[in-house]
Order: sequence, then structure tokens, then C-alpha cells
Amino acid sequence: MTLLEHRLSPPSTAATAATAATSVSIAAALNAALRDALAVDPNVVVFGEDVGPLGGVFRVTDSLSAEFGESRVWDSPLAESGIVGTAIGMAMYGLRPVIEMQFDAFSYPAFEQITSHLAKMANRTRGRVTLPIVIRIPYAGGIGGVEHHSDSSEVYWTHTPGLTVVTPSNPADAYSMLREAIESDDPVIFLEPKSRYWAKESLTLPTSTASMLKAQVIREGTDVSLLAYGPTVKTALQAADLGATEGISIEVIDLRSLSPFDDETVGASVRKTSRAAVVHEAAQFGGYGAEVAARISERHFYYLSAPVLRIAGFDIPYPSPKLEEFYLPTAERILAALDTWEW
Repeated sequence: MTLLEHRLSPPSTAATAATAATSVSIAAALNAALRDALAVDPNVVVFGEDVGPLGGVFRVTDSLSAEFGESRVWDSPLAESGIVGTAIGMAMYGLRPVIEMQFDAFSYPAFEQITSHLAKMANRTRGRVTLPIVIRIPYAGGIGGVEHHSDSSEVYWTHTPGLTVVTPSNPADAYSMLREAIESDDPVIFLEPKSRYWAKESLTLPTSTASMLKAQVIREGTDVSLLAYGPTVKTALQAADLGATEGISIEVIDLRSLSPFDDETVGASVRKTSRAAVVHEAAQFGGYGAEVAARISERHFYYLSAPVLRIAGFDIPYPSPKLEEFYLPTAERILAALDTWEW
């Protein structure tokens, strides 16, 4: 057993015991990860808006307050800046807070606390003060939410040195990556794709997948490397199925870690296929795909047979629920983009 596997394995007397494989959703996997982390480490605390008795808007913290008490899991005031500031103070005194921003755009009032203090404290103190804080942020669209409830805010955090930014796309990764994030001594922005909360797979918990900092090739291909993360991984896999009917072999990579970026895994794939495209829900201009395209072009230019493509949301504020199906990238849009290349 590796050190990470040992740390992720809950004690049989306290945390969830391993059971036979069952159908588990991402929301349920996150709930199990929080439960096991709370059971293993008395320094772990969970708080945020409505995460207590209600169990959170998406029920990710369901029953945790009743099980561990209001001293470990509690409702905060409706003040995101205060939530993060409080967590910073708690972490400086030895606790490991896991806090929730109820929706993606709700995190903006805490922007100053996150970028000016949370991300900089270790560097400011030459490593003497670490802040082991996880900020859970449900993000992206696909649920029929209005504005302020469907933002893809990842680039704000990836542009901030000092933050680790990760996002799972499936239940197994949701459990394993959240446990690893809570164990990290560095602050982690944990982005949860809200449209995928109810996606299920057969799973035995607890489970340990690859390091949260490593990208994963989840479908082998030979013609193009399609990079996706969070909610667009499913879309990328659909595009790979559609591409196969048109004779295009698409390799799909789940990036998982947005910062730091796994250049090794992505580079190996691009050198093999000689073509790359990245898909995300956020607006294209200045989006995360621009950084990915630049890194690939700078490092692997002489392997490329065509420019790196970006398939993204449009450069507009997130639309009303009736229009989001036209805004979000689809498998058909991905294939249409690939058709712009000369093969």
C-alpha cells in the first residue's frame, strides 16, 4: 500500500467501511470523501452556506452535520469573503477547513481573500505558514440555472500562483481527488461540475485513483488529442464516438488538474497524434484553452500538423436557461471544428 493509499483508507472503527461495488453518483462520492476525511482527522471541519442540516444545495454535505455535530459541520453567514477569511485564520491555527462556495459566481465576493491572502501566505512567510484549505466550488452550466449560477470561473484561479486547481469528471476521481485535496498542505480550489453531480458509475468506496495532479488518457486514439476537463469530458467522449463513425480516431484526455498542468501526459499524446484541440464551457477569449494551446504550441510545435483548436462557449455572458443548449459546446461542434483542418 502506498502512503497516499494508506492516508486515504479510513479506519474501520470510524469511517465508511469498504463495501461491494454499487452505483455511486459524483455527489455521493464527494459526500463519502468528506465523511471519511472528517472521521479520520479531527482537524477537518466543513462549513459554508446551507451545508449543515440542509446538506447543501446539491446535497453534497447531506447528513454530515447530524453525524459529526455542529462543531465540525456548520452553516456560515451569507458572506463568502467572511467564509474564506475565517478559514484562513482557522488553518493558521492547525485546522483543515473544507469550505463551500454555494455557486461558482458566488465566489467572487471572496476573490480578494483568495488571491491576496490564501494564495500568497506560504510564499509571504517563506513556507513557515501553510494553509491547508479546500474551497469547493460547484461550477459550469447545464442545469438550467440563471446567471451567477452557471459560470466557468476556472481561469481566475489558474491565473493565481499559489493555488492548486483541480476538477473531477467521474465518481471515482471525485472521491479520491477530494481526499487528496484535503490531505494537501497547500490551498486547493476544488471545482465540481454541477451538471455531472448525478452521473453514476459502479464503484467500491473508499477508492484511490491517480494523483489529482495527473491527467489521464481515458480513450486511446491516433488522429487527434482532444483535451477536456470537468463537464466537457463527457462531451469529448461523445465527440470521439461520433468521430469514429467518420473515420477520425480521437484520443480523449481528462486534464483533471488545471494548475499545475500535466505537460508530460499531454505532450506524449500530442507527439503521437500531431494534432490537438481543447474544449471548455467558458468563453473562448482569454479562456483556459488559450493557455493550453500556447503550451502545446511552444513545446511541441515541430510535431504539430495543424494549429491547436479551441472549442468553447461564446464570448457573451452566460445565457438564459432556454438558450444554454446553444451556448454549451457539443460533440457536433467539436467535429465541425476538427473539419476545419486539412487532413
